[in-house]
Amino acid sequence: MAKTAVGEGPRLRWRRRLHRARLSVRKSAVDYFRGGASDWAGLGVLVAVIPILAYTTVITPEWCPPSALVLPILAGGLLLRPSSLLLVYAASAVALIAESAALGPYREGPARVTPGTVLVVTAVALAGLVIAQFRARVGVPWRGGHTMLFDLRERIRVQSRLPRLPGGWHAEMSLRPAGGQSFSGDFVVATRSSGGRVLEAVLTDVSGKGMDAASRSLLLSGAFGGLLGSLPPHAFLTAANGYLLRQNWEEGFATSVHLVLDLESGDYELLSAGHPPGVQLHAGSGRWEEKAAEGPLLGVYDGAEFHGVKGTLRSGDVLMLFTDGLVETAERDIAEGMDRLIGEADRFVATGFRGSAWRLIEAVAKDVNDDRALLVVCRD
Repeated sequence: MAKTAVGEGPRLRWRRRLHRARLSVRKSAVDYFRGGASDWAGLGVLVAVIPILAYTTVITPEWCPPSALVLPILAGGLLLRPSSLLLVYAASAVALIAESAALGPYREGPARVTPGTVLVVTAVALAGLVIAQFRARVGVPWRGGHTMLFDLRERIRVQSRLPRLPGGWHAEMSLRPAGGQSFSGDFVVATRSSGGRVLEAVLTDVSGKGMDAASRSLLLSGAFGGLLGSLPPHAFLTAANGYLLRQNWEEGFATSVHLVLDLESGDYELLSAGHPPGVQLHAGSGRWEEKAAEGPLLGVYDGAEFHGVKGTLRSGDVLMLFTDGLVETAERDIAEGMDRLIGEADRFVATGFRGSAWRLIEAVAKDVNDDRALLVVCRD
């Protein structure tokens, strides 16, 4: 036993050291990509590249012109902090002076350091410094800032996914941001409550559009996702309204429609906060019925009341909910836009509505400079 204890002692110590080293390397890597680590390595590489470029310019100015110094300057603007970037600029200035002295006056040949070369290098340096100072001011990671935006976009997409429905039901959603951007002021959050028997879905249109409304849309989608299913259906919009009022945004209103659907009976209720009405297709008659609930905009005043409208989805029935960007433009009012949407939706009655959400937006509002969202729920 004593021999085993003595033998295990050094082994455990090595394991602890290895574990601490692994944690240190991992922390350094995380800090590196988040921007909390030193940028001496990148600075050293760029400072070393500058004299190499200067020497190559002196030897073969036809293949490596003096303006090639913009390459390390541009890389420094994207990777380094402002304080480190100044060292790159100083090295580049020294390199330009050395190239000018070695190549001679610019009037003696085209491959010289001309005033235009100095202007180009200076302009790129100023642009890089502005970018670096902007990142430092807003706290955007100096490496991988684009990955942060990508992560935000993916989070919005994940939050907008609809839950899996039981057999006999189909639901799909399509979202089209304004201007072909990746971020939108429209979003959908959905969940199944009451042991999976009830589908709750909220379609919201935040004031503004595209990138202007993206930050508020992300914040509200997270908050609404936490509230949905945790409160009784009739308390959701009241709680959402209170949440918006507490934000004190200058342009903080939003419209929203809340669908509460019993997946066993097909009975549903729509509660609206200033949102465009939904439309239901009755398969038996082939007619579309407008479903308009009453309620004020979210975030306008406290004590707002929201009154729902009820209905039933029977076999073959379809319910469509949408934002105003899909049916309303400067050239046409909402009534005309809804008529056009219904006319296009009639084409899917015979073939089914699977895959219809994306195609309906393409047919009705493809080139509209506004956020557009469409939620389709149908009973097979």
